[in-house]
Amino acid sequence: MTETVAAIVAAHRAGQQSPAQTIARSFKRIREHNDPAIFISLREEEDAIAEADALSAKDARELPLLGVPVAVKDNIDVAGLATTAACPAYSYLPTRDATAVARLRQAGAIIIGKTNLDQFATGLVGVRSPYGIPVNPMRADLVPGGSSSGSAVAVSTGLVPLSLGTDTAGSGRVPAMLNNIVGLKPSLGLVPTAGVVPACRTLDCVSVFSLTVDDAAAALSVMAGLDRSDPFSRDRTFSKLGPFPQGLRLGVPRDGQLIFFGDKAQEAAYAAALERWRGLGATLVSFDLEPFYETARLLYEGPWVTERYLVIRNLLASSPDAIHPVTREITVAGGRISAADSFAALYRLQTLRRIAEHAFTDIDALVLPTAPTAYSTAQVLANPIELNSRLGTYTNFVNLLDLCGLALPSTIRPDEIPFGITLLAPAGQDAMLASIGRVFHAQTKLPLGAKRVAMPQLADLDLSLTGDEIPIAVVGAHLSGMALNGELKALGARLIAATSTAPDYRLYALSTTPPKPGMLRVEAGSGTSIALEVWALPAAAFGKFVAAIPAPLSIGTVRLKDGRGVKGFIVEAADVSRAEDISAFGGWRAYVAQSAK
Repeated sequence: MTETVAAIVAAHRAGQQSPAQTIARSFKRIREHNDPAIFISLREEEDAIAEADALSAKDARELPLLGVPVAVKDNIDVAGLATTAACPAYSYLPTRDATAVARLRQAGAIIIGKTNLDQFATGLVGVRSPYGIPVNPMRADLVPGGSSSGSAVAVSTGLVPLSLGTDTAGSGRVPAMLNNIVGLKPSLGLVPTAGVVPACRTLDCVSVFSLTVDDAAAALSVMAGLDRSDPFSRDRTFSKLGPFPQGLRLGVPRDGQLIFFGDKAQEAAYAAALERWRGLGATLVSFDLEPFYETARLLYEGPWVTERYLVIRNLLASSPDAIHPVTREITVAGGRISAADSFAALYRLQTLRRIAEHAFTDIDALVLPTAPTAYSTAQVLANPIELNSRLGTYTNFVNLLDLCGLALPSTIRPDEIPFGITLLAPAGQDAMLASIGRVFHAQTKLPLGAKRVAMPQLADLDLSLTGDEIPIAVVGAHLSGMALNGELKALGARLIAATSTAPDYRLYALSTTPPKPGMLRVEAGSGTSIALEVWALPAAAFGKFVAAIPAPLSIGTVRLKDGRGVKGFIVEAADVSRAEDISAFGGWRAYVAQSAK
């Protein structure tokens, strides 16, 4: 079934289905689903089909999103469609696309319409809109999640395979969990926010909803990159996905730190998710979650509410009744924050950022519940602020700490409430999260979204080098999960393969700090095959990495088991004369594991 982005593009390229047919199918499904609260506005179907037909004049190989229908949250500009931010009094008609939307169109995507949201992207529940409340397709009494409610529901129900949301405090992650879909929250500045109505301008990012991680990554890969017209855009790239690493280390909160508000089913679902990670070979490492909780409290108790106030202060002054009562109550407080309060919060945040950085010293990513529980629409309407705040328990701190995130479906609870986890890592590690997240999601074997589409098999990855990348073989402390692996990641390296050398080497344990091995080349066939990993480094980073390598190690050509030669760590014979020969272990990881025992 051509439900995923990958399947749709493949069908279009093979001529099995035309982009125009796919777009017509989306409009037909929207009519048949008949939930007017999902979309605030739709394009004229004839115009969208004509745009899809026009793709035939282009090279399909140059269009990674050939004919893919996309829904866009209505705080993101689409030329010719009103941007309302779910507030009719705020509405304006943009003449140009937001940068993210323009890049999707350049990749062959077709915009279908603008989706509903919690007004001004203030909320995690999806019920604060004059355009109605989208029905959660997983369980109709549940909130759809917000603020990107319409975008999440549109993907879960199969109206579109891909949609854009925004994420300041969890709006791209909480709705993903509640709708059994993937929610990708990129690093701040990776996707430009030009043409996006701000919530908190310093924290906002454009997020992606999809049925699979690969689909979300395909969208992010075309949207990512610097936009010099956007002062908050960063010169970052989204690299290719890589294989699942050995030695993956995932952070989990210390005992007693998790909060589920009495929801035992949610707690059990999280424990089961951790067992799945263990089954995939990950090591779970405890960390202190309290500084992250403190950071989360800053978001709504500190000066960042003032950023929300700045966006609508004129409307507050002229037409306060045009603003949703709950949104108004939250936002008006931002006008009372003093400069002294702001600087005090910024100073504390800087301290908390340093603490968070330290937490990632020996952890590749954190794995947390996406939300601690789930609520019905009736419950939220009766207690709108407190219950909304609870849903942000594990999301509110993320952008303040400059982390990237990936929300993944994990299970459907016995009461039919979907449960999901979120992976978090320092900015720039988006591809790493996607690389491990895709494997976890596939292992769940969950049906996709609310239509119960079968989980597709994981596609083979394109591990070829791009641009000016240089491969480098690492055999010791720079391996995945080892002490110095963070040095590679900080330089933008990506894992290409776990393999081994030709049987031409001996491995020695050197007396260094931290402990490292030295790999010595011997006569062909007279040595041992040594396990290693091949990473790709940008050329500029390669030079910086090599320059920092301390004696007795150096870089030479390492012969792999398939006969290829790549640059990698070697040592001279004179430097291993008194070192322990550990070749029998077949690699540094096995030696370290045995030493630990």
